[in-house]
Amino acid sequence: MPPLLPGAAFLRMYPCSHLPGTSAAMMPSDATTPLRGKTVLLTGASRGIGLAAAHQLAQQGAHLIMVCRDPTRGERARQAVQLATPGAAIDLLLCDLSRLADVQRLCDDILARYTRLDVLINNAGVLPNKLEVTEEGHELCWVTNHLSVFVLTNRLLPLLAAVLPGRIITVASEAHWLGEIEASVARRNDPAHNSAFTAYSDSKLANVLFTQALAERLELTGISAVCLHPGIVRSHLFAESSWLMRLSMRLARPFTRSTAQAAAAIIHLATNPDVPKFNGRYFKNGRPARSSGRTKNPGEAHRLWRVSGMETGLDV
Repeated sequence: MPPLLPGAAFLRMYPCSHLPGTSAAMMPSDATTPLRGKTVLLTGASRGIGLAAAHQLAQQGAHLIMVCRDPTRGERARQAVQLATPGAAIDLLLCDLSRLADVQRLCDDILARYTRLDVLINNAGVLPNKLEVTEEGHELCWVTNHLSVFVLTNRLLPLLAAVLPGRIITVASEAHWLGEIEASVARRNDPAHNSAFTAYSDSKLANVLFTQALAERLELTGISAVCLHPGIVRSHLFAESSWLMRLSMRLARPFTRSTAQAAAAIIHLATNPDVPKFNGRYFKNGRPARSSGRTKNPGEAHRLWRVSGMETGLDV
């Protein structure tokens, strides 16, 4: 189990002063449980950054909805979080985010079961060791890291609107600098044109562009959307990647962060009262950061939205 951050340790690691214009007076009245009374949904919650974030969210008083793919690993994670934070309200929901039919079913279940959602954290992600295409015809990184986020977020907006201000946080990556948005499904799924890592980079660029397009649509609604690079993290993400990626991670180990440190960056965005001022922005090291040149063209975000709508069948 990753090391846990006690109480408000994440606030010392990522203080609110990292955000311009923030003063100590703007801190929540109870800095140790700023999420008390709030419902938070977290995807990819069974291991890595997600499990560390689940621990910290429960510690901060959130009613936590953990979304996991594997029932055994998911239940083990739920029990671990519950044991570490007795009395915490924790629900476990199962979903394979690589299958859009399953994502739609998850959305149906959530909309039927819950009446509010304060924070949605799109954390789940994959980086396989080779290019893979799912039974539904989608490249694995693209559907898991982006299309599922597109569907889940858009369908759960009514719950976020029920308890304003709502907040949407998507875990992106600096790998987005190497990405591009390929509108052709055939080319995206073609090993001659794409690799697992380029597919991952493309999906992370989609996370940043999606956040921008979403923020534009949510302007003046009271719901904000941001994304972040959590750092180069010692997690399971690279366990199934290519030997070259695994070697690169071993060489980079002195510069990597723990899953608890990466999770703290997510919690920072979930709790800091100044985050809505930076709606649509990309964060790194607790601060708004520069993103790739492709994200500077509003047309790219709009094009991604159209492509995503067509590929998911979601008319939004």
